Amino acid sequence: MVSRSYSNLLDLTSGDSPTFGRSGRKLSRVATVAGVLSELDDENRSNASDAPSSISQERMIIVGNQLPLRAYRRTDGEEGWNFSWDEDSLLLQLKDGLGEDVEVIYIGCLKEEIDPSEQDDVAQTLLETFKCVPAFIPPELFSKFYHGFCKQHLWPLFHYMLPLSPDLGGRFDRSLWQAYVSVNKIFADKVMEVISPDDDFVWVHDYHLMVLPTFLRKRFNRVKLGFFLHSPFPSSEIYRTLPVRDEIVRALLNSDLIGFHTFDYARHFLSCCSRMLGISYQSKRGYIGLEYYGRTVSIKILPVGIHMGQLRSVLDLHETETRVAELRDKFQGQTVLLGVDDMDIFKGISLKLLAFEQLLSQHPDKRGKMVLVQIANPARGRGKDVQEVRAETYATVKRINQNFGRTGYEPVIVVDTPLQFYERIAYYVIAECCLVTAVRDGMNLIPYEYVICRQGTGKLDATLGLNPTAPKKSMLVVSEFIGCSPSLSGAIRVNPWNIDAVAEAMDSALVVSEEEMQMRHEKHYRYVCTHDVAYWAQSFLQDLERACRDHVRRRCWGIGFGLGFRVIALDPSFRKLSVEHIVSAYKRTKNRAILLDYDGTMTVRNSISKGPNAEVVSILNNLCRDPKNIVFIVSGKDTKTLTQWFSSCETLGLAAEHGYFVRPNHDAEWETCVAAVDFYWKQIAEPVMSLYTETTDGSFIDSKESTLVWNYRYADPDFGSCQAKELLDHLESVLANEPVTVKSGQYIVEVKPQGVNKGLVAERLLETMKQKGTVSEFVLCIGDDRSDEDMFEVIMSAVASASLSPVAEVFACTVGQKPSKAKYYLEDTTEILRMLQGLAAASEHSAKNVSPSSQHVIIDRE
Repeated sequence: MVSRSYSNLLDLTSGDSPTFGRSGRKLSRVATVAGVLSELDDENRSNASDAPSSISQERMIIVGNQLPLRAYRRTDGEEGWNFSWDEDSLLLQLKDGLGEDVEVIYIGCLKEEIDPSEQDDVAQTLLETFKCVPAFIPPELFSKFYHGFCKQHLWPLFHYMLPLSPDLGGRFDRSLWQAYVSVNKIFADKVMEVISPDDDFVWVHDYHLMVLPTFLRKRFNRVKLGFFLHSPFPSSEIYRTLPVRDEIVRALLNSDLIGFHTFDYARHFLSCCSRMLGISYQSKRGYIGLEYYGRTVSIKILPVGIHMGQLRSVLDLHETETRVAELRDKFQGQTVLLGVDDMDIFKGISLKLLAFEQLLSQHPDKRGKMVLVQIANPARGRGKDVQEVRAETYATVKRINQNFGRTGYEPVIVVDTPLQFYERIAYYVIAECCLVTAVRDGMNLIPYEYVICRQGTGKLDATLGLNPTAPKKSMLVVSEFIGCSPSLSGAIRVNPWNIDAVAEAMDSALVVSEEEMQMRHEKHYRYVCTHDVAYWAQSFLQDLERACRDHVRRRCWGIGFGLGFRVIALDPSFRKLSVEHIVSAYKRTKNRAILLDYDGTMTVRNSISKGPNAEVVSILNNLCRDPKNIVFIVSGKDTKTLTQWFSSCETLGLAAEHGYFVRPNHDAEWETCVAAVDFYWKQIAEPVMSLYTETTDGSFIDSKESTLVWNYRYADPDFGSCQAKELLDHLESVLANEPVTVKSGQYIVEVKPQGVNKGLVAERLLETMKQKGTVSEFVLCIGDDRSDEDMFEVIMSAVASASLSPVAEVFACTVGQKPSKAKYYLEDTTEILRMLQGLAAASEHSAKNVSPSSQHVIIDRE
C-alpha cells in the first residue's frame, strides 16, 4: 500500500501542476528534440519548433536560489523597481571564468517580495536588461521551502546536526518537504521557458535545488546538467537519517556532473550511493564516475575561489586607504587577531572566545598587547538557536573585557553593525592573524580574502609604513572542519572544540619567525591567485562538456515515477525483441543454436524455489525434440545441482561452473572445456580467503570444484569493499605464478582457472557445429547478468567470422533495459517464457521425427 504522504508527493511531481509566469519576451528555444522522454504539455507544444536550433553562441543557464541582483523601490516618485548587479554574488563572479563567447542566463528568486501585479513587468525588465529570469514564489510557500525545509532540515543535517529532540531542528515535517518539491518544480518550469535542450548547459547551485535535476531530466533526457553543492555533504551515517534520502540522492544522480568542495564531501556522497543504492564508483584517468543505468555521472572535486579583480579594486579605493589609516592609529602598539563569521551555531564564535580568554589567562604579558576583533555578520537563518548563540557570545565578550580589560583597552571588540566591503578589507589589512574556527562549514572564503589583502598594494604599504619590496607575511589559524582547510597547507589547523589547542595555536601563530610567516604567506598567495573563482568556473564547464560529450550518441528511456524517475542510456541499436520477428526467423532456418540463462532469465532470481518448474521443463523438452536445434545449458552452479535439476531433460546439454564443465546430454559424462588443470592452487587461496572471512562479519566462501568465491553480500558495504580490495591484492600476490585468474565482481572476489568463462561454451558450440558441417543459421542467447556478456560478445563477433552462415540470424538478448553487449532485450521472465513457448510451438509439428542424440540445449543459470 502506498502511504498518503507518498501519494501526495507523486501528485506534486507528476508534472500536472499549473504553469507559472510565462509572460514577457521568450528567449529562443527548441522543444522538440530526438530522444525527449515525455511529451510537452499542449501550451509548450504549440510554441515548439521542429527545426534544429539556430543558436551559434554557447549558452549557460545558471540556476540558484537567488538571482545575483539588488532591487530597490524607486524613490523618484514613480512606481516600480530599480535593479543592479550584486557584485558580491558568487553566481555573478563565476561568469568571468566562462569566457566572453558564453552567453549566461540566470534563474532564481529575488530577495525582495514583488507584488503579483508587478511581476510581469519586472520579469520582462530583468530578462531584457540582465538576462535574468525571476522565479516568483508565493511568500507562504517560500517560507516553508527556505526557512522550513532548507534551513530547518537540510542545512543542520548537512552540518552534522541531528534532530535528536524537538529543540534541535525539530521533527521531519512532510509538508515542508512537499513545499521544497513544489519550489523546485517552479524552478524547472522557469528553466523550460528559456532552454534550448540540445545546445544549452545548465548549472544548478546548492542544496536549495537538489531535486531540480530530476524535473529537468524528465523533460529533456539529453539536457547538459551540472550541479555544485556549496555546503558540506555529511557522512552516510548522518545523511541516511533523512526520511527522503533516496529521493534526493537519485535526483542528484540525474545530473551529468556533481561538484563538491573537498574529497571528504565527495567521499561521503559516494558512500551513500554505495550503501543506499549499491552503486560503486570507478576512477579512470583521474576522473571519478558512477555508472547509473547506463549513464556515467561524473564527480568533480574542486573548491571555489575568490574574485581577484573585485578584491583588488576595493584594495585600491581611497576609502580603503583612509579606513586602514584609522585602524592603524586605533590599534597602535597592539597585535590584532581577526575573526569574520556569521552569527550562527556552526561558526564556533563562542569556542574562539573561550580560547582567547584562556590565552590571556595563561599569558598575562599579552594583556593590553593583543586584541581580538570579531566581525559578526547577521545569521542567514532564524530561530531560537540564533538568539542563543548571540546571547552566549555577548556574555562571553562581557566577561573577558571585565576580567582582562582596562581603561583604553578592550581585549575583544565585536563589530556587529553592517560593514561596507572596504571596511572589512581594512580589518584584513591590519590583522596579524586571521582565525576561522567554525565547527563545520562548507567552504569559507574568509582566509582567501585575508591572504590577498595582506599582500596589499603600494598605497597601503605607504600608509602602514612598510617597505613595498619586502616580502609580505600573514598567519592563519583554521578549523580542520571547513572546506578550505585542505588547500591551506601553511595554516595552523585546529580542532575548534579543543579550547587548549586553539589557544596554543593563537599564541604559536604570533611567535613564529618572520621568515616562516613570509614563506607561509607566499605559499597561500600563489594558491589563491591561481585558483580563483574564474578558474573554478572554467574547470567546471570543461568537465561538464566532457561529461556530456556522448549525449548525442545515446538512446534513452525514462523509467520510474515522481522523484524515482531516472534515465536509462543505451546503445542506439538496442531495442526490444519482437516475438513475431524471432519466430519468423526461427521457422525459415534449419541449423539452430540456442543458449539460455536460467536464474534471472527463466525463473526469477533469488526466488524461494530454485529448481525449474513444470512449465520450464516442458519448454526445454519441446525445444530439444526439434532436430534442427542444438541446445546446451550454461550455469554458474555445480555439476551435482544441475544434474539433479534437469534430470527429466534427457537430451538437454549442460555447462556448469560458468563453462568449465560440459555435458552434451543426460547419458554423457561431464568433461572440461579447457585442458585439465591441477587445483593445488586452492590450498594457497582458501586459507587466505578464510582469514578475510574471519575478520569480515557477513562474508563467506563459496567453494566449487573449479572456482573459489569470497562473497561479502551480507557484510557492511564499505568495510566489505575495503576488505575485497585487500583480498584481491593479497590473492594476486600469492597466486602470481599460478594458472588462475583473480577478479572482483559485485560483492565477490573470485579465483578460477585462466580462460574459463561462459563465452568459452558459446565458442565451442559454434565451432563444433562448423566442424560437423552444420554451420548455424540461427543463434539465440539470453542472459541477465555480467557473466552472460561473455556469451553475447562471442556470438556477436561470430557474425563477422566464418563460424556462422553468411545469412545467419543472431539474437543476443538481455533481461531488462540496461547497458549490455546484447542488441535486444525482453522485460522479464514472463516475456522470455512466452517467446520461448512460441519457438517451441513452431517446432512441435516436427518433434516426432527427431533423434534424441542430435539434440542439445545450453542454459545459463547465473
